[in-house]
Amino acid sequence: MNLHRRQFLKTSATGALAAGFAPGLSAKAGRKYRTALIGSGWWGMNVLKEAMAAGSAKVVGLCDVDEEAIDVSAEKVERLSGDSPKGYKDYRELLAKEKPEVVIIATPDHWHALPFIAACEAGAHVFVEKPTGHTIAESQAMVKAAQAAGITAQVGLHRRIGPHHVSGMKFLKSGAVGDIGMIRLFVAGGGGKETPARNQDPSDGLDWDLYCGPAPLRPFNTRIHPGGWRNFLDFANGTLGDWGVHWLDQVLWWTDEKAPKYVHSTGGRPVRGEAVLNDKFQTSDAPDTQVATYQFESFTATWEHRKYARNNSEKHAIGAYFYGTKGVFHMGWRDGWTFHPTDSKKKTIHEDHQLQEPDGHNLTLLWADFLRAIETKAEPVCGIEPSHRSSVLPMLGMLSYKLGRGVAWDGDKETIPNDPEAQKLLRREYREPWKYPD
Repeated sequence: MNLHRRQFLKTSATGALAAGFAPGLSAKAGRKYRTALIGSGWWGMNVLKEAMAAGSAKVVGLCDVDEEAIDVSAEKVERLSGDSPKGYKDYRELLAKEKPEVVIIATPDHWHALPFIAACEAGAHVFVEKPTGHTIAESQAMVKAAQAAGITAQVGLHRRIGPHHVSGMKFLKSGAVGDIGMIRLFVAGGGGKETPARNQDPSDGLDWDLYCGPAPLRPFNTRIHPGGWRNFLDFANGTLGDWGVHWLDQVLWWTDEKAPKYVHSTGGRPVRGEAVLNDKFQTSDAPDTQVATYQFESFTATWEHRKYARNNSEKHAIGAYFYGTKGVFHMGWRDGWTFHPTDSKKKTIHEDHQLQEPDGHNLTLLWADFLRAIETKAEPVCGIEPSHRSSVLPMLGMLSYKLGRGVAWDGDKETIPNDPEAQKLLRREYREPWKYPD
């Protein structure tokens, strides 16, 4: 039997107030920030629409390597706000000419670090999508840049602000689950064998060389752009970097420990098949099957995903199980949170999700918190330093996966001690003329 609990949060607005912020909060009455978007595709526009809806944005610039994305986004901006932003392919030109006060970065992961650092150095506040960077050293450089500039940086780890996540975390931290020794994080999806797709010439309006930027220059393929780049390891870190960072962030939100001491990951492409990359064809190369183990001082967390065999066999098909001495707590997405007590005489406790539709995220609350942090100079709920620590975890998992073995991690010094081979993978070589951030 389920007992529906509403004493933690009754509505999205109540949940927001409980966490110390209110939806629709504007930085100052009538105050509009000169705002620019770098990465003007679907998700970037979702974030920018929140900025416009909050009344906080005068949109002055849109940047994308694809002219079509700029044109479509510019039309939406003008229709929604009346602003007529200028379009740019190069973020450096946008920053120099438009001098934005707020910059939204929603590019593929390999293009997070350099625009973020440049925006910080230009004095802009930054909302950057998760994960922070593509490599650990990039993310470290982003933290240093934000701190040196004294700007406000928010990262798109929106589950930190979702009402049922806030109330669920309150329940977890209350001790109601008992002593927690293990956490299981998991996601599964449909799919099967991947047939190689033919490489093509990019469209006239797409600067493919600039799209690849500091990453290796591989042939253009519609599997990558638009929309498929997360499964190409030159540009992102696969499902672990995409979905995993959200759930690993929930772990670090819950625990007082800042980092694991040991990470090991294994997996491969047993269903999708061997990765292909040649002059004529290519496939994605991220693992379709992966398990990563994070050993902390007082508990062990595991991540598992598969890009096939959608899970209809368990009560909860996605999310995080926290295993405690008093029962099992599940932090979910569209199924809210649920506590299954060990004592069969006690009732199951459940709270439904309260998500912002149609995407099931909580960008309205996250943007309001960003504005609050800019105005008050307080730390945003997804500030750059804790978001960096959460982003490091999937990067460590992918580092271990590429090495084919586990690695020790010094979370205080953020190094892999006595392991030059692994330490080298904290960064990667950039393609000329791009320079890796120090």
